[in-house]
Amino acid sequence: MKQLLFIFYISLTITAYGQPIDTTAIVQAGGIRQFISIKGSDRHNPILLFLHGGPGKSLIPFADAFTSKLAQYYTVVQWDQRETGETAKLNHSPGKLHIQQFGEDAYTITRYLLHRLGQKKLYLVSHSWGSMPGFYMAAKHPGLLYAYIPISPMVKQKESIQLTKDLLVHWADSTHNTEAQKELANVHIPYQSKDDMFYAQKWLFLHNEVDFAKEPAFKAAYYQWMDTWFAITQESMEIDLFKTVPRVDCPVYFFEGAGDIQTYYTLAADYYKFVQAPKKEMIWFEQSGHTIFNSEPGKLQEELIKILEKTEH
Repeated sequence: MKQLLFIFYISLTITAYGQPIDTTAIVQAGGIRQFISIKGSDRHNPILLFLHGGPGKSLIPFADAFTSKLAQYYTVVQWDQRETGETAKLNHSPGKLHIQQFGEDAYTITRYLLHRLGQKKLYLVSHSWGSMPGFYMAAKHPGLLYAYIPISPMVKQKESIQLTKDLLVHWADSTHNTEAQKELANVHIPYQSKDDMFYAQKWLFLHNEVDFAKEPAFKAAYYQWMDTWFAITQESMEIDLFKTVPRVDCPVYFFEGAGDIQTYYTLAADYYKFVQAPKKEMIWFEQSGHTIFNSEPGKLQEELIKILEKTEH
């Protein structure tokens, strides 16, 4: 009898406190092995899948700083996309990279998570470049999403980088920065060469007071990054969501930094007004630029938790 009571007590404890999960997995997707991290206080909570930006910039090393509270309400999943982080350590992507590949990978990862955790839908969050596979999912597989939350999305990238360049040229002129004036004058849009992209990004970082962009190590690292990602960056400049995704059939919540001049905030605001969705909302982060998870991690988590109350799950 005592043994039965003990088993009953353990069962109640598990029910009351949930079933925590903190694990990693390797998923076969798009012909390669891809790495994911899964964390949460209760494996039965709704799934929240993050699509990192960059491209090629894993969120896993510092994700706990902006997901610790989220993990009480969601099962939080971080995924290192192909040629990124732990996935790149496992294997490289054969052939040339294409945007559609990443969307198809996101679909495979989503299906894997839903099957493994026994759920029908999940919440999808993307940052910056992550909106490339993110809007692919929202447009083509909305039935798998409770909601899509694009953070600082890439909406119409050719126009975005032109707006950024115009702002930087004005800044260089007004501050009489002759070095910036000279280098920005040689930047072609859309980018024709790695030099175009490097000097545009260098002066964006310096405008934003990221002084490391002056260092030779920054230049070396940036050109090394472009060896992998320059071609797909050129492809992304041809994306225009106003033409390709005029509607999504799931709720969409835009998170945008009021000072984002990297994926220009005005374009995100215009697209929010334009896109049709069963439910949509724009949430502004007044203290942020492009990387909201760094500048306002508390508010980011609070707003994501509020979305649970706004959607059926």
